[in-house]
Amino acid sequence: MNRLSTLLQRSTVSSSAAAPAPSADPFPVISYPPVAPPAEVPAVTIPDSTGTSLDTLEFVVTVGFGTPARNYTLSFDTGSDVSWIQCLPCSGHCYKQHDPVFDPTKSATYSDVPCGHPHCAAAGGKCSNGTCLYKVDYGDGSSTGGVLSHETLSLTSARALPGFAFGCGQTNVGGFGDVDGLIGLGRGKLSLSSQAAATFGATFSYCLPSFDTTHGYLTIGSTTPASKDVQYTAMIQKKDLPSLYFVELVSIDIGGFTLPVPPTVFTKDGTLLDSGTIVTYLPPEAYIALRDRFKFTMTQYKPAPAYDPFDTCYDFTGQSGLFLPGVSFKFSDGSVFDVSAFGIMIFPDDTAPATGCLAFVPRPSTMPFNIIGNTQQRDTEVIYDVAAEKIGFALGSC
Repeated sequence: MNRLSTLLQRSTVSSSAAAPAPSADPFPVISYPPVAPPAEVPAVTIPDSTGTSLDTLEFVVTVGFGTPARNYTLSFDTGSDVSWIQCLPCSGHCYKQHDPVFDPTKSATYSDVPCGHPHCAAAGGKCSNGTCLYKVDYGDGSSTGGVLSHETLSLTSARALPGFAFGCGQTNVGGFGDVDGLIGLGRGKLSLSSQAAATFGATFSYCLPSFDTTHGYLTIGSTTPASKDVQYTAMIQKKDLPSLYFVELVSIDIGGFTLPVPPTVFTKDGTLLDSGTIVTYLPPEAYIALRDRFKFTMTQYKPAPAYDPFDTCYDFTGQSGLFLPGVSFKFSDGSVFDVSAFGIMIFPDDTAPATGCLAFVPRPSTMPFNIIGNTQQRDTEVIYDVAAEKIGFALGSC
Protein backbone atom coordinates (compact mmCIF):
# COMPACT_ATOMS: atom_id res chain seq x y z
CA MET A 1 0.00 0.00 0.00
CA ASN A 2 1.46 3.33 -1.00
CA ARG A 3 1.78 5.71 1.99
CA LEU A 4 3.55 8.52 0.18
CA SER A 5 0.92 11.21 0.34
CA THR A 6 1.16 11.24 4.12
CA LEU A 7 3.85 13.81 3.53
CA LEU A 8 2.72 15.11 0.19
CA GLN A 9 -0.57 16.33 1.57
CA ARG A 10 0.51 17.78 4.95
CA SER A 11 2.96 18.18 4.29
CA THR A 12 33.07 14.21 21.65
CA VAL A 13 33.45 13.80 25.22
CA SER A 14 36.36 15.96 26.49
CA SER A 15 38.32 15.27 29.67
CA SER A 16 40.94 17.24 31.52
CA ALA A 17 43.49 16.21 34.11
CA ALA A 18 44.81 18.44 36.84
CA ALA A 19 48.32 19.75 36.27
CA PRO A 20 50.97 17.66 38.06
CA ALA A 21 52.44 19.03 41.26
CA PRO A 22 55.87 20.69 40.99
CA SER A 23 58.69 18.18 41.23
CA ALA A 24 62.39 18.41 41.85
CA ASP A 25 62.86 15.69 39.29
CA PRO A 26 63.81 17.39 36.01
CA PHE A 27 62.04 14.56 34.16
CA PRO A 28 58.95 13.79 36.22
CA VAL A 29 56.69 10.91 35.27
CA ILE A 30 53.24 12.23 34.59
CA SER A 31 50.37 9.75 34.87
CA TYR A 32 46.81 10.36 33.76
CA PRO A 33 43.76 8.50 35.02
CA PRO A 34 42.44 5.90 32.56
CA VAL A 35 39.61 7.10 30.36
CA ALA A 36 36.74 4.69 29.91
CA PRO A 37 35.70 4.08 26.31
CA PRO A 38 32.37 5.67 25.36
CA ALA A 39 29.42 3.41 26.05
CA GLU A 40 27.69 1.96 23.06
CA VAL A 41 24.34 3.47 22.24
CA PRO A 42 21.70 0.84 23.00
CA ALA A 43 19.69 -0.76 20.25
CA VAL A 44 16.66 -2.97 20.11
CA THR A 45 15.83 -5.56 17.45
CA ILE A 46 12.40 -7.05 16.88
CA PRO A 47 11.22 -9.58 14.26
CA ASP A 48 9.40 -8.44 11.15
CA SER A 49 7.39 -10.49 8.69
CA THR A 50 5.15 -10.15 5.68
CA GLY A 51 1.60 -9.07 6.38
CA THR A 52 -0.05 -11.49 3.98
CA SER A 53 -1.90 -13.28 6.78
CA LEU A 54 -3.33 -9.87 7.74
CA ASP A 55 -4.42 -9.07 4.19
CA THR A 56 -1.65 -6.57 3.45
CA LEU A 57 1.46 -6.66 1.28
CA GLU A 58 3.31 -4.37 3.65
CA PHE A 59 5.66 -5.71 6.33
CA VAL A 60 4.67 -5.83 9.98
CA VAL A 61 6.10 -5.84 13.51
CA THR A 62 4.50 -6.49 16.89
CA VAL A 63 5.00 -3.93 19.68
CA GLY A 64 3.35 -3.15 23.01
CA PHE A 65 1.29 -0.08 23.85
CA GLY A 66 0.32 1.02 27.34
CA THR A 67 0.89 0.00 30.94
CA PRO A 68 0.40 -2.89 31.29
CA ALA A 69 1.58 -3.42 27.73
CA ARG A 70 -0.76 -4.95 25.19
CA ASN A 71 0.64 -6.22 21.90
CA TYR A 72 -0.41 -4.83 18.53
CA THR A 73 0.74 -5.78 15.03
CA LEU A 74 1.49 -2.78 12.84
CA SER A 75 2.82 -2.21 9.35
CA PHE A 76 5.98 -0.09 9.24
CA ASP A 77 6.56 2.59 6.67
CA THR A 78 9.56 4.83 5.92
CA GLY A 79 7.24 7.05 3.86
CA SER A 80 5.18 8.14 6.89
CA ASP A 81 5.82 10.01 10.13
CA VAL A 82 2.76 9.58 12.32
CA SER A 83 2.38 6.22 14.04
CA TRP A 84 -1.15 5.25 15.00
CA ILE A 85 -3.39 2.48 16.25
CA GLN A 86 -7.16 2.19 16.34
CA CYS A 87 -8.59 3.32 19.67
CA LEU A 88 -11.85 3.02 21.53
CA PRO A 89 -14.43 4.47 21.52
CA CYS A 90 -14.05 4.59 17.69
CA SER A 91 -16.44 7.52 17.55
CA GLY A 92 -16.03 7.68 13.77
CA HIS A 93 -15.15 4.30 12.32
CA CYS A 94 -12.86 1.37 13.11
CA TYR A 95 -12.24 -1.37 10.56
CA LYS A 96 -11.93 -5.03 11.52
CA GLN A 97 -8.43 -5.68 12.89
CA HIS A 98 -6.39 -8.64 14.14
CA ASP A 99 -6.36 -7.74 17.85
CA PRO A 100 -8.83 -6.10 20.24
CA VAL A 101 -8.94 -2.34 19.72
CA PHE A 102 -6.75 -0.37 22.15
CA ASP A 103 -8.64 0.98 25.16
CA PRO A 104 -6.90 4.09 26.58
CA THR A 105 -8.79 3.81 29.88
CA LYS A 106 -6.97 0.56 30.67
CA SER A 107 -3.47 2.08 30.50
CA ALA A 108 -1.86 3.84 33.47
CA THR A 109 0.50 5.83 31.24
CA TYR A 110 -1.86 7.17 28.56
CA SER A 111 -2.44 10.89 28.15
CA ASP A 112 -3.71 13.22 25.44
CA VAL A 113 -1.21 15.63 23.90
CA PRO A 114 -2.19 19.21 24.83
CA CYS A 115 -2.45 21.92 22.22
CA GLY A 116 0.70 23.78 23.23
CA HIS A 117 2.99 20.75 23.11
CA PRO A 118 5.72 20.64 20.40
CA HIS A 119 4.36 17.26 19.27
CA CYS A 120 1.06 18.96 18.48
CA ALA A 121 2.82 21.54 16.32
CA ALA A 122 4.59 18.69 14.49
CA ALA A 123 1.19 17.10 13.82
CA GLY A 124 -0.23 20.27 12.29
CA GLY A 125 -1.43 22.11 15.40
CA LYS A 126 -5.13 21.26 15.10
CA CYS A 127 -6.97 21.16 18.42
CA SER A 128 -10.36 20.60 19.99
CA ASN A 129 -11.19 21.53 23.58
CA GLY A 130 -7.50 21.81 24.42
CA THR A 131 -6.60 18.40 22.98
CA CYS A 132 -4.38 17.93 19.94
CA LEU A 133 -5.83 16.19 16.89
CA TYR A 134 -4.14 14.44 13.98
CA LYS A 135 -5.21 13.43 10.48
CA VAL A 136 -3.32 11.53 7.79
CA ASP A 137 -4.47 10.95 4.21
CA TYR A 138 -2.82 8.26 2.11
CA GLY A 139 -2.36 7.99 -1.64
CA ASP A 140 -4.76 5.07 -2.05
CA GLY A 141 -7.71 6.96 -0.55
CA SER A 142 -7.21 5.62 2.96
CA SER A 143 -7.19 7.95 5.93
CA THR A 144 -6.93 7.97 9.69
CA GLY A 145 -7.63 10.62 12.29
CA GLY A 146 -8.26 11.15 15.97
CA VAL A 147 -6.48 12.31 19.09
CA LEU A 148 -2.70 12.70 19.29
CA SER A 149 -1.60 10.92 22.46
CA HIS A 150 1.36 10.08 24.69
CA GLU A 151 1.97 6.51 25.78
CA THR A 152 4.66 4.00 26.72
CA LEU A 153 5.76 2.03 23.68
CA SER A 154 7.33 -1.37 24.47
CA LEU A 155 9.64 -2.57 21.73
CA THR A 156 10.67 -5.63 23.76
CA SER A 157 10.11 -6.71 27.34
CA ALA A 158 13.40 -5.00 28.26
CA ARG A 159 13.19 -1.87 26.10
CA ALA A 160 10.51 0.78 26.34
CA LEU A 161 10.05 4.31 25.06
CA PRO A 162 8.05 6.37 27.59
CA GLY A 163 6.03 9.32 26.35
CA PHE A 164 5.88 8.09 22.76
CA ALA A 165 3.60 10.31 20.67
CA PHE A 166 1.15 8.43 18.44
CA GLY A 167 -2.25 8.81 16.92
CA CYS A 168 -5.18 7.28 18.79
CA GLY A 169 -7.31 6.58 15.74
CA GLN A 170 -11.03 7.27 16.06
CA THR A 171 -11.87 7.32 12.35
CA ASN A 172 -9.91 4.94 10.13
CA VAL A 173 -11.08 4.29 6.61
CA GLY A 174 -9.44 2.46 3.71
CA GLY A 175 -7.32 -0.49 2.75
CA PHE A 176 -5.30 -1.24 5.87
CA GLY A 177 -5.98 -4.97 5.86
CA ASP A 178 -6.35 -6.47 9.34
CA VAL A 179 -3.31 -4.78 10.91
CA ASP A 180 -3.86 -2.79 14.09
CA GLY A 181 -2.22 0.38 12.78
CA LEU A 182 1.05 1.75 11.43
CA ILE A 183 4.55 2.65 12.62
CA GLY A 184 6.04 5.68 10.84
CA LEU A 185 9.81 5.66 10.21
CA GLY A 186 10.16 8.89 8.22
CA ARG A 187 12.49 11.78 9.02
CA GLY A 188 9.80 13.93 10.65
CA LYS A 189 9.68 14.69 14.39
CA LEU A 190 6.79 12.33 15.08
CA SER A 191 8.26 9.17 13.53
CA LEU A 192 9.38 6.33 15.78
CA SER A 193 12.97 6.63 14.56
CA SER A 194 13.06 10.37 15.32
CA GLN A 195 11.47 10.05 18.75
CA ALA A 196 13.78 7.17 19.64
CA ALA A 197 16.97 8.94 18.47
CA ALA A 198 17.76 10.45 21.88
CA THR A 199 17.71 6.97 23.45
CA PHE A 200 18.90 4.68 20.67
CA GLY A 201 20.72 7.03 18.29
CA ALA A 202 19.75 8.38 14.89
CA THR A 203 20.06 5.06 13.07
CA PHE A 204 17.68 2.25 12.24
CA SER A 205 17.72 -0.70 9.89
CA TYR A 206 15.58 -3.55 8.69
CA CYS A 207 15.78 -6.73 6.68
CA LEU A 208 12.62 -7.78 4.89
CA PRO A 209 12.36 -11.60 4.78
CA SER A 210 12.96 -13.54 1.57
CA PHE A 211 9.89 -15.71 2.01
CA ASP A 212 6.41 -15.13 3.38
CA THR A 213 7.01 -17.99 5.83
CA THR A 214 10.19 -16.58 7.40
CA HIS A 215 11.13 -13.59 9.53
CA GLY A 216 13.43 -10.63 9.11
CA TYR A 217 14.08 -7.88 11.64
CA LEU A 218 13.66 -4.21 12.43
CA THR A 219 16.41 -2.61 14.54
CA ILE A 220 16.08 0.76 16.21
CA GLY A 221 19.58 2.03 16.96
CA SER A 222 22.98 1.14 15.57
CA THR A 223 24.22 -2.46 15.48
CA THR A 224 26.93 -4.31 13.58
CA PRO A 225 25.54 -5.02 10.09
CA ALA A 226 24.65 -8.65 9.40
CA SER A 227 27.05 -8.59 6.44
CA LYS A 228 30.47 -6.95 6.21
CA ASP A 229 29.81 -6.11 2.57
CA VAL A 230 27.73 -2.95 2.96
CA GLN A 231 27.35 -0.50 0.10
CA TYR A 232 26.54 3.01 1.33
CA THR A 233 25.06 5.77 -0.76
CA ALA A 234 24.15 9.35 0.11
CA MET A 235 20.78 10.02 1.72
CA ILE A 236 19.24 12.79 -0.34
CA GLN A 237 16.74 15.19 1.20
CA LYS A 238 14.30 17.24 -0.84
CA LYS A 239 13.37 20.59 0.64
CA ASP A 240 9.72 20.22 -0.26
CA LEU A 241 9.57 16.63 1.07
CA PRO A 242 11.91 16.72 4.08
CA SER A 243 10.57 13.57 5.73
CA LEU A 244 11.27 11.21 2.83
CA TYR A 245 14.43 9.24 2.02
CA PHE A 246 15.73 9.82 -1.49
CA VAL A 247 18.75 8.27 -3.25
CA GLU A 248 20.39 9.40 -6.49
CA LEU A 249 19.83 6.51 -8.88
CA VAL A 250 21.62 6.98 -12.21
CA SER A 251 21.50 3.59 -13.97
CA ILE A 252 20.28 0.00 -13.79
CA ASP A 253 22.13 -3.17 -14.83
CA ILE A 254 20.35 -6.38 -15.72
CA GLY A 255 22.32 -9.55 -16.42
CA GLY A 256 25.51 -7.49 -16.82
CA PHE A 257 23.85 -5.22 -19.38
CA THR A 258 23.48 -1.52 -18.56
CA LEU A 259 20.18 -0.09 -19.70
CA PRO A 260 20.73 2.43 -22.53
CA VAL A 261 19.04 5.22 -20.58
CA PRO A 262 20.67 8.59 -19.75
CA PRO A 263 21.19 9.28 -16.01
CA THR A 264 18.96 12.35 -16.29
CA VAL A 265 15.97 10.08 -16.86
CA PHE A 266 16.36 9.00 -13.22
CA THR A 267 17.79 12.16 -11.65
CA LYS A 268 15.30 14.62 -13.13
CA ASP A 269 12.64 13.84 -10.53
CA GLY A 270 14.63 11.75 -8.05
CA THR A 271 14.16 8.28 -6.59
CA LEU A 272 12.51 7.50 -3.28
CA LEU A 273 13.44 4.49 -1.14
CA ASP A 274 10.25 3.36 0.57
CA SER A 275 9.27 0.36 2.70
CA GLY A 276 5.58 1.13 2.30
CA THR A 277 5.38 0.84 -1.50
CA ILE A 278 5.16 -2.71 -2.79
CA VAL A 279 7.00 -2.63 -6.12
CA THR A 280 9.47 -0.38 -7.92
CA TYR A 281 8.19 2.41 -10.16
CA LEU A 282 10.57 3.46 -12.94
CA PRO A 283 10.42 6.16 -15.60
CA PRO A 284 8.56 4.60 -18.57
CA GLU A 285 11.65 4.80 -20.79
CA ALA A 286 13.73 2.92 -18.23
CA TYR A 287 10.98 0.40 -17.52
CA ILE A 288 10.57 -0.50 -21.18
CA ALA A 289 14.33 -1.04 -21.54
CA LEU A 290 14.39 -3.20 -18.40
CA ARG A 291 11.35 -5.23 -19.43
CA ASP A 292 12.62 -5.88 -22.93
CA ARG A 293 16.00 -7.04 -21.68
CA PHE A 294 14.33 -9.23 -19.07
CA LYS A 295 12.19 -10.89 -21.75
CA PHE A 296 15.33 -11.45 -23.83
CA THR A 297 16.86 -13.46 -20.98
CA MET A 298 13.68 -15.42 -20.14
CA THR A 299 12.80 -17.05 -23.47
CA GLN A 300 13.11 -20.55 -21.99
CA TYR A 301 10.02 -19.98 -19.83
CA LYS A 302 6.36 -20.01 -20.81
CA PRO A 303 4.74 -16.55 -20.87
CA ALA A 304 1.58 -16.06 -18.83
CA PRO A 305 -1.18 -13.46 -19.15
CA ALA A 306 -0.57 -10.04 -17.65
CA TYR A 307 -1.68 -9.54 -14.04
CA ASP A 308 -2.54 -5.90 -13.41
CA PRO A 309 -0.38 -3.85 -12.91
CA PHE A 310 2.28 -6.32 -14.12
CA ASP A 311 2.62 -6.82 -17.87
CA THR A 312 5.49 -9.36 -17.91
CA CYS A 313 4.51 -12.67 -16.34
CA TYR A 314 5.50 -16.34 -16.73
CA ASP A 315 4.04 -19.73 -15.90
CA PHE A 316 6.68 -21.69 -13.99
CA THR A 317 4.60 -24.85 -13.54
CA GLY A 318 6.87 -27.89 -13.38
CA GLN A 319 10.06 -25.86 -12.98
CA SER A 320 12.40 -27.13 -10.27
CA GLY A 321 14.40 -23.89 -10.25
CA LEU A 322 14.55 -20.48 -11.87
CA PHE A 323 17.45 -18.75 -13.57
CA LEU A 324 16.94 -15.01 -13.34
CA PRO A 325 19.18 -12.21 -14.60
CA GLY A 326 20.75 -10.17 -11.81
CA VAL A 327 19.48 -6.61 -11.33
CA SER A 328 21.58 -3.80 -9.81
CA PHE A 329 20.78 -0.20 -8.98
CA LYS A 330 23.75 2.14 -9.46
CA PHE A 331 24.00 5.49 -7.70
CA SER A 332 25.80 8.72 -8.59
CA ASP A 333 28.50 8.23 -5.92
CA GLY A 334 29.50 4.86 -7.38
CA SER A 335 27.78 2.62 -4.85
CA VAL A 336 25.69 -0.32 -6.02
CA PHE A 337 22.59 -2.01 -4.63
CA ASP A 338 22.42 -5.57 -5.96
CA VAL A 339 18.81 -6.70 -5.81
CA SER A 340 18.27 -10.16 -4.35
CA ALA A 341 16.75 -12.84 -6.57
CA PHE A 342 13.75 -12.63 -4.22
CA GLY A 343 13.24 -9.00 -5.26
CA ILE A 344 13.11 -9.45 -9.02
CA MET A 345 9.81 -11.28 -9.39
CA ILE A 346 6.54 -11.24 -7.52
CA PHE A 347 3.93 -14.01 -7.38
CA PRO A 348 0.72 -12.02 -7.09
CA ASP A 349 -2.04 -14.64 -7.30
CA ASP A 350 -2.49 -17.18 -4.50
CA THR A 351 -4.74 -19.25 -6.78
CA ALA A 352 -1.95 -19.51 -9.37
CA PRO A 353 1.20 -19.87 -7.24
CA ALA A 354 3.39 -20.83 -10.22
CA THR A 355 2.71 -17.54 -12.00
CA GLY A 356 5.44 -14.98 -11.44
CA CYS A 357 5.71 -11.44 -12.78
CA LEU A 358 8.50 -8.94 -13.15
CA ALA A 359 8.16 -6.82 -9.99
CA PHE A 360 8.73 -3.46 -11.68
CA VAL A 361 6.16 -1.18 -13.27
CA PRO A 362 6.24 2.05 -15.27
CA ARG A 363 5.74 5.18 -13.19
CA PRO A 364 2.36 6.81 -13.80
CA SER A 365 2.34 10.43 -14.94
CA THR A 366 0.73 11.50 -11.64
CA MET A 367 3.60 10.12 -9.56
CA PRO A 368 6.13 12.91 -8.88
CA PHE A 369 9.24 10.69 -8.55
CA ASN A 370 10.57 7.17 -8.99
CA ILE A 371 10.27 4.66 -6.14
CA ILE A 372 12.32 1.65 -5.04
CA GLY A 373 9.71 -0.46 -3.28
CA ASN A 374 9.80 -3.13 -0.60
CA THR A 375 9.79 -6.16 -2.92
CA GLN A 376 13.19 -5.12 -4.28
CA GLN A 377 14.48 -4.71 -0.69
CA ARG A 378 13.81 -8.31 0.34
CA ASP A 379 16.73 -10.33 1.76
CA THR A 380 18.74 -7.11 2.13
CA GLU A 381 19.61 -5.22 5.28
CA VAL A 382 18.82 -1.57 4.63
CA ILE A 383 20.60 0.75 7.06
CA TYR A 384 19.35 4.31 7.56
CA ASP A 385 22.17 6.28 9.20
CA VAL A 386 20.33 9.57 9.50
CA ALA A 387 23.10 11.27 11.50
CA ALA A 388 25.66 10.51 8.76
CA GLU A 389 23.15 11.15 5.94
CA LYS A 390 23.72 7.79 4.26
CA ILE A 391 21.84 4.58 3.46
CA GLY A 392 23.52 1.19 3.35
CA PHE A 393 22.59 -2.04 1.55
CA ALA A 394 23.84 -5.49 2.62
CA LEU A 395 22.59 -8.35 0.45
CA GLY A 396 21.66 -11.76 1.86
CA SER A 397 21.00 -10.63 5.43
CA CYS A 398 17.79 -12.50 6.26
